[in-house]
Amino acid sequence: MSAPDQRPPDAGFRERYFTAQDGLRLYYRDYGPHQGGRTTVLCLAGLTRNSRDFHDLAVRLSASRRVLAPDYRGRGRSDYDPDWRHYEARTYVDDARHLLAATNTDGAVIVGISLGGLVAMGLAVAAPSAVRAAVLDDIGPALETSGLGRILEYIRSPPPQPDWDHAVREMRRCFPTLSIKTDAGWLKFARGTYREGRDGRLYPDWDPDILKPFSNPDAVPGDLWALYRAMARIPVVAVRGGASDVLSEATFRRMKAEKPDLVQVTVPGVGHAPTLTEPAVSEALDAFFARL
Repeated sequence: MSAPDQRPPDAGFRERYFTAQDGLRLYYRDYGPHQGGRTTVLCLAGLTRNSRDFHDLAVRLSASRRVLAPDYRGRGRSDYDPDWRHYEARTYVDDARHLLAATNTDGAVIVGISLGGLVAMGLAVAAPSAVRAAVLDDIGPALETSGLGRILEYIRSPPPQPDWDHAVREMRRCFPTLSIKTDAGWLKFARGTYREGRDGRLYPDWDPDILKPFSNPDAVPGDLWALYRAMARIPVVAVRGGASDVLSEATFRRMKAEKPDLVQVTVPGVGHAPTLTEPAVSEALDAFFARL
């Protein structure tokens, strides 16, 4: 069951919690009307990311529909899991299903960035009636090992930062191909990455144990096309960064070949992953959501 609202209305969202199937307390942001709006949107973040990444998109969409943006277990304001073996896609799919049940949501548009897109595909298999449409951001049914290796190396040893200026510099260094152009944008990205520790330093806002399942060579399946095909009958937008090292151009082309009605958007020169606020992406998403 969801916890009572804790966020003042002028923040644009309500801060809430629900209890997962194994008793963990998981956090989510709840935007927009609970009733009378258009199809609810469920926003699922990347591997180390959290609900804060979706704020701008959620505010735009929440004028006419409810938007749910959770923190995965082990990230942001959700509980850390005492058993690192639960940091895997099937658990994230179950958590997403429980959130939909806790909020009385019988169907949603899933917006998934990176890992979130894989969870969206898993939901399309595990709970097909719950997935009405999807946005897959820089993720597909085949993962490039170079990009995955880079991401895992970044998670493995992120140093704490003494202040926000240093945190911004570190983000710029680690992610030079993001589409963020302003100092304010980089600060927002850093604030979605770090939390302040008791010693005043800034630490990555995730449980380091989320990396442990990747020691298993089968942690990421080599072929995800069967999951992707579960989306054959629903509207889907696929976004790719033109400089992505996670979603290759060849995989992107095959996604279209297997699903001819797929709407594709490429953001030239941008790496993993587009923020979904780039002008070309925003235009495509406005048209997409207008039909839902």
